[in-house]
Parts: sequence; structure tokens; C-alpha cells
Amino acid sequence: MSIRQISVFVENKQGSLVKITDVLAKENIDLRAMSIADTPDFGILRLIVSDTDRAMEVLRKENCIVTETAVVGARLRNEPGALATAVRVISENGINMEYMYAFNGATPHHAYVVLRVDDNEKVENLLLENGIKSITEAQVSEI
Repeated sequence: MSIRQISVFVENKQGSLVKITDVLAKENIDLRAMSIADTPDFGILRLIVSDTDRAMEVLRKENCIVTETAVVGARLRNEPGALATAVRVISENGINMEYMYAFNGATPHHAYVVLRVDDNEKVENLLLENGIKSITEAQVSEI
């Protein structure tokens, strides 16, 4: 039950991010989560959005370089140690985690993390065995 993440290549210059966010806003595409990693020349903007297919389409029409990646979305209790438990489960089972970022939902009881790992299905099963539920793309749109 992976969720789809959009990665956008972004030039590291004034206005680049504005172009991307404006295009998505004009199409009424809501940003659910985002992360940006940069170098002096470029960045990779990672997005979880309300309509992945439409976002990919409109960004490509604007000549953006975009890719789609399957990632794990996990719902954690919003309390100290919840993230540590998830990360420990992944690490102790020898699974490489390439990156992670977090976002909050509408309720104060849960926080959400997006995980890029070697084996999405294995991680989802391991987390579930430890009381941590994955979220679906449909659930992300409702958050």
C-alpha cells in the first residue's frame, strides 16, 4: 500500500519554487507533505499531494523534470518515542532508509512520516507487527 511521491528537479535560483507551487495552486492541488534537499546549483523537491496524476501532468506541461516514487507513509502516535520505535524496527531488520520526512494531520493524536526504503512491503509489514499502521494514498488525501 505504498503512496506515490513526486520528485521535482528544481534549479537553485530565485523564483523556481514559486513557479512550481503556483502551478499546483492554480490547479487546486493541495500539498500534503513536502521536503527539499539542495546543493548550490539545484534541489530535489519531494511532494505528497492530493492528486498525484494531475500534479505530474501539469508540472510536465510546465517543462519541469518530475519522477514518481513509491514510498511508505506511516501513521505514528504523536508522542515521544513513536518515531524512535519505527526507525529502530527498520534498522534492526537490516533495511536501508534512504530518507524520511514528516507532516502533521488535522488531529493532534497522530503524526505522519514518509519513508523511502529498500523494500516498502517488508517495512509496512514490520511496522504493522509493531502497532504502526501504514497510510494509503486515499487516506493522505483526507488528512
